[in-house]
Amino acid sequence: MLRWPLILFPLVVATETAHAQSDCEGKYVTSEAVYAAPLCLPETPTRVVVLDASFGLGIGLDVGLPIIGAPLDRMSDEGLNARAREAGIQSLGFVTEPSLETLVALQPDLIVGLVGSESMASGIYPQVSQFGPTLLYTDTDWRDFYRLMAGFTGEEDTVESRLDDLDARLKDVRSRMPASTVSVLRITSWDFQVYLDAPETYAPFEIMREAGVRRTDYETTDDPTLSMKRPDWEEIAELDGEVLLYVVGGTNASDSDGRHEEVLENPLWQMLPAVRSGNVHRVDHGHWMQFSGIDSAHAVLDDLERYVIDTE
Repeated sequence: MLRWPLILFPLVVATETAHAQSDCEGKYVTSEAVYAAPLCLPETPTRVVVLDASFGLGIGLDVGLPIIGAPLDRMSDEGLNARAREAGIQSLGFVTEPSLETLVALQPDLIVGLVGSESMASGIYPQVSQFGPTLLYTDTDWRDFYRLMAGFTGEEDTVESRLDDLDARLKDVRSRMPASTVSVLRITSWDFQVYLDAPETYAPFEIMREAGVRRTDYETTDDPTLSMKRPDWEEIAELDGEVLLYVVGGTNASDSDGRHEEVLENPLWQMLPAVRSGNVHRVDHGHWMQFSGIDSAHAVLDDLERYVIDTE
C-alpha cells in the first residue's frame, strides 16, 4: 500500500511541471541557480531593471538586454558606470539601498539581480516580485549567468564565442605563469579581506585559479563553504607571497579616508616579503571588486600579466 505514493508522486510533479510549462506564454526558466524557479518570464523583455551594479548590469549590457534602471550611485567601476549612463540607464540609488519608488515608476517587465545566496533572495524576492517578473541568481557561476541572460536576447552564439576567446587567453596565460606565490588583499575602511583560492569563490579569484596562479597556504582551501577570510593585523604576516596585489576601496570610502595610507606605513605591512622586495602592486578596485563579466575577466588577466608574469 505504501508503494503507491512513492510511484505516483514523481508522476504528479512531472505532470504539474508540464502543465506549468505549457501554460507559460513567455520564457520558462528552470535553472536551479534561479530563486523560486521554475519561473515564467517574458520571452523578449523590453524594460529591464537590474538590482546589482556588477554581474547583472555588465552582463546584461553585454548581451543586449534593454536595461532602463540599475543602482549606479557610488559604483567602483567607473567605466561601467559611464557605459550605463551613456545608455540612458536611470539610477536606483546605492546598491544596498535601492529606491523602490524609482523601480516602480520605471514599470519593468523583468527584474534581474545577482544576490549570491538563497537566504538573501528569500528576503528580497517577496517584496521586489510584486513590481514585475523577477529573476534572482544565487550562484557564483558567472559564465552560466551569461548564457541565461543571452537566452533573452538571442546572443547565445556571441557569448559562447567570447567565452571561447577568454578560455584561449586563459590557456596562454596559464602556460606562462611562473611558480611564484601570489597574495591578494583588500583594504577597506574597517577591515582586511582575503578572497580565497576556493571551490566557490568570487569571480576574479576564480580567474586567478584558472590562470594557474599559486596562492599561499593561508589563501587556499578545499572547503566549498569558505570563500573569504578577514585577517587581523597579526594574521597579515600569513600573506607571504612573493608577489602582493592589493585592492583599496570598492563601494566604500577606504580610498579617500586615509586608512590605506596608514596601512602602508605600518611596520607590520613593511615586513611582508613582497613589500620588502618591491613586488607589491595596487590594482584597480573596479574589475576586482565589481566584476561585471568578460571585460572584467580580461582586465584581471592584464594585471596578472603585468605584475606576475612580466616581472619575472
